[in-house]
Amino acid sequence: MRIRLPSPSGGHGPRRTLRSLVALALLASAGGCRVEWTPPGAPTPWPTESARHWRWQWQLSGPLDTGVDADVFLLDGLRTTAAETSALRARDRRLVCQVSVGAYARTDPDADRYPAAVRGAAAGRPGVRWVDVRRWEVLRPILADRFRLCRGKGFGAVALADADGYARRPGFPLDFDDQVLFNRRAAQLARSLDLSPGLLNDLPQVASLAPDFDFAVNEECVRLRECDRLLPFADAGKPVFHVEYAGDPADFCVTTVGYGFVSMRKTRDLTAWRAPCPSAP
Repeated sequence: MRIRLPSPSGGHGPRRTLRSLVALALLASAGGCRVEWTPPGAPTPWPTESARHWRWQWQLSGPLDTGVDADVFLLDGLRTTAAETSALRARDRRLVCQVSVGAYARTDPDADRYPAAVRGAAAGRPGVRWVDVRRWEVLRPILADRFRLCRGKGFGAVALADADGYARRPGFPLDFDDQVLFNRRAAQLARSLDLSPGLLNDLPQVASLAPDFDFAVNEECVRLRECDRLLPFADAGKPVFHVEYAGDPADFCVTTVGYGFVSMRKTRDLTAWRAPCPSAP
């Protein structure tokens, strides 16, 4: 897939320079073998001086491309094999495991562990349902095992997905405080298992939750005009990994690099293809 970059027109100063850098960056831009691997050390550190400079990749479908020029890989913990994570870690890549914490799919290997009392409404994806996040005593052991699976495969961090059921129609009377408490507990659980916790979306709660999480992952804050909500992470020197699914990177990168995010253009199916923004100066 190619992205046509418009010729600069009317721009000047730093914006024009950054657009040029974006354009240049974009234009420049297994098997059955058993691989030995070693579990990662205690939670992945994210040095504040590097927060604006990580190169990242988010792939949830298609054959995993371990050769992508990225420092950080956000991957599906179920689909990704220990051999793949070992190959990435051998090249000093940081690995983030995407884990659904507030919902489950019928096809999940642990789906039968969710009792009827915590199963909620459809979550908008085929076969996926929200869960009652107020029932921490029920959900904690399930989530702990999901996190342990990530650790066992060599991940050092987790991105908590489906952490905003309160703002949807989950089938339960969840409120803002219910969700904040659950998300904090999930982050603490991840830390107890030597995993660095990250928050995926849930922008209305960022101001409350940024102190509890090490990084943020966001979809389409430029299109939705909500990027300023992520500033509690960026201002604290924590990485904000951002993706847009539409628009010209030469335009949206100007906004997100200015905020201090690390951004890229992806397709919604999150295959290996990516068009990254240049790092912040």
